[in-house]
Amino acid sequence: MAEAARQLAVLARKAGWHQEALSIALSAADHPDLRGAGRPGAAERGLLIQSAAYAVARRGDRDGMRELTDEAAAVAKELGGTVLLRDHGGGFSPLTVQLHRISAENYAGDPLAALAAARTIPLKALPSVERRSRALGDIAVTYDRLGRRGDCVRTLLAAEHCAPEETHARPATKSLISSLLVSGHTSTELRGLAARSGVLL
Repeated sequence: MAEAARQLAVLARKAGWHQEALSIALSAADHPDLRGAGRPGAAERGLLIQSAAYAVARRGDRDGMRELTDEAAAVAKELGGTVLLRDHGGGFSPLTVQLHRISAENYAGDPLAALAAARTIPLKALPSVERRSRALGDIAVTYDRLGRRGDCVRTLLAAEHCAPEETHARPATKSLISSLLVSGHTSTELRGLAARSGVLL
């Protein structure tokens, strides 16, 4: 039920219903049954708090996002390692909280803080090439927001090298590639990546 609530909060956030997404996630996180469900319950609670943090980040509430992300980090620290969950492939851990922090800081409008969070993450520690590719995609967004076009393209190419299908199919990455194509100089590498991703100039 908690995972269903988290997915509902994600859908509400993507629809632009940020207050509703926040309410759904925090209400589920505070449910007494979840608090009494041991390590899996605590891990699901951490994921719900992260989801709430995304909702406030989308509203531009940087302080609220950081408060909630720190709360999720405290839950992860108390658990002391990765907790795998049946309905969530990546589970929950201090590392997943840091990955969340990159995109949350970007959503809240602070790409420098997002880059600082990214620098704390050893990519080789991520459990799959798809996870590494997704993290690199989020870092590429950070470089784009900082105006570091060359670093952005190099990071996208690194993501593609890790997991081509994940990179080519991810909507956020395709959107970033499309934006790069129309916003400045287009290198051979960028045009090749765009073609492989099905993004047309």
